[in-house]
Amino acid sequence: MNKRIFIAAVCLFTAVWVGAKKYEPTWESLDSRETPGWYRDAKFGIFIHWGLYSVPAWSPRGTYAEWYWNAKDGIPTKNAANVERSSKVSAFHNRVYGKDVAYKNFRTNFTCEMFEPQQWAEVLKRSGAKYVVLTSKHHDGYCLWPNKEASESFGMDWNSVDSGPKRDLCGDLGEAVRAAGLKMGLYYSIWDWFNPYWPEDQQLVLRQGKKSKADAATKQKAEAGLDKYIKQVMYPQFKEIVTKYQPALIFSDGDWWMDDDKWQTKPLLAWLFNNAPNKDEVVINDRWGKVRGLHGGYFTTEYGSGFDDPSVLWEENRGIGKSFGYNREETYNDYNSEKLLLFMLVDIVSRGGNFLLDIGPTSDGRIPVIMEDRLVRMGEWLDINGEAIFGSRRWKRHCQWSAGEVVKYTKQDFHKGIPDPMLEMTIMPRDGQAVKECYFTAKGDTVYAMIPKLPDGGKFTVRDIEISDGTEVTMLGIDGKLKYQLLAGHLVVDLPPLNPTSLPCEHIFTLKITKVKSSIKPAKMG
Repeated sequence: MNKRIFIAAVCLFTAVWVGAKKYEPTWESLDSRETPGWYRDAKFGIFIHWGLYSVPAWSPRGTYAEWYWNAKDGIPTKNAANVERSSKVSAFHNRVYGKDVAYKNFRTNFTCEMFEPQQWAEVLKRSGAKYVVLTSKHHDGYCLWPNKEASESFGMDWNSVDSGPKRDLCGDLGEAVRAAGLKMGLYYSIWDWFNPYWPEDQQLVLRQGKKSKADAATKQKAEAGLDKYIKQVMYPQFKEIVTKYQPALIFSDGDWWMDDDKWQTKPLLAWLFNNAPNKDEVVINDRWGKVRGLHGGYFTTEYGSGFDDPSVLWEENRGIGKSFGYNREETYNDYNSEKLLLFMLVDIVSRGGNFLLDIGPTSDGRIPVIMEDRLVRMGEWLDINGEAIFGSRRWKRHCQWSAGEVVKYTKQDFHKGIPDPMLEMTIMPRDGQAVKECYFTAKGDTVYAMIPKLPDGGKFTVRDIEISDGTEVTMLGIDGKLKYQLLAGHLVVDLPPLNPTSLPCEHIFTLKITKVKSSIKPAKMG
C-alpha cells in the first residue's frame, strides 16, 4: 500500500511539474508556449484607439491622427511625407488652438462625459466580434487607468483618473465587455515619445546606433535614460495592467526602431507567461523589438493584406477609415463600406488570419455613428454566416480563382487603392484579371464556400473537390438542401431561387458542403 501511495505521489508531482512549465527569457523558450486556442477560433476583434489625441482629432487625410503630438513637436525627420504632415499639423494647431497651447492642455478637454461602457459593449457585441482591444497607453504615454508611474515620470497628472474624465476607462470598459461575453484585451505602447526619464534627444542617439556621432558620455547617458524608463515606467506599468485587468490579449506596439535586447522585452514576457493571473488565457502579438514576423504568439500586419503562409497565426489590423484615432479631416469617402469590410474579413479568415478592425471614439466618449453603423451591419451578416467564420480553419486552398491574370498588389495598394484590391479581385476586375469566385474555410470535413458574386444561370461550380456519398449542400440562411451533381471532380450546385426580398444576407453568400474528403492544414503556431 505504501508503495502505491509513493508511486501516486510521484505521478502527481510529475504532472504538476509538467503543467507548471517555467519559461525562460529566450525566444526559444518563449516561442515554445502554445498560443491559447480561443484566439485562433475568435477570427474577428475590435480595436479601439482613444486618448488625448481624440481631442484635436486631426491629421492630414490618409495619415494617423493619434500621432498628432509627435507630428507637432517631435524631432523632424528627413522623410518628405512626415515633414509635410508635421507642417500641416503645426499649422492646424496654431490656427485652431494657438501656438502657446501645449498638448498636455488637452487633458481638460478629454472629458468622456458621453462614455457609457454598457452602450459601447452592446455595439461591440452586435458587431459579431469575439474580442476587444483598447489602447491602455499610446505613444504619448497618457494612461487610461490610474497609473502613478506615468504621472511621476511626466511630472504631472498623466492618466485618466487624476485628470481629464476622472475615470478608470480600462476598468469600466473591460467590465462591460466581459459582461457582454467578449474577451477583453489591451494595447500597450512600450515607447513613450516624450517621457522625461528618457528625453527625445537621448532616444535619437540610440535610434541612430552605430551611425550616431554622439560621444561616449552622451551614449552612456542615453542608455541610462532608457534603462530608467524601462525599469521605472515600462515594467511596472506592464505588470500593473496584467495583474489588475488580466487582459486576454496584449497588443504591444512602439517597438520597431530598437531590438528586443534594448527594449528588454524577453524578461518581461517570461514574467508574463510564468506569473500572469490568467497565464493560460493571455495572448501576445509580435511587436517586442524588431521581431515582427519572427517571434511572438501571432504575427501582425497593418493596413496590408496579412500572410499567405498557412503555418503561422496572424492578424491584420486597420481602421474603418485611414486613421486609427478619430480624424475629423476624414469624410464619407474615407470610410470603408460594410461591403468592403466584409470582403476584408472573409478574405483574411479564408487565409487563416484574424481581423482586428479599429474604431476611434470621440473625446467626449462616443463611437461615431458611421463607425457604429459599419459594426452593426457586419454583425448582421455574421448572424447568418458566422458559422463559416468563427472556429474555422484554412482549407487546402483559400479561394477559387477564375481564368485570367492573378494580379499582385502592394501594401500601398491595400492602403490607398481605388478601387480597393479586395473589390478589384472579386467583383470589379480589370480587363483579363482573374477573380476570386469564392473563398473557402473549413471545420473538420465540412467546407464553406463564400461567394462574392452569384453567377447567372442559377448554378455554382466548386472545382476539384472530393465528396462522399452522404454529402449535403445547403446555403446558410436558407432552409432546405440544395441539389447538386458531381461532374469530373467538380461540384455543380443548383442555387436556391433568390430575389431581393428573399436574400438571406447581403454581399457574400455561403454554401455549406458536408463530408468532404480533402483535409485541411492547421497552423503550427498555437
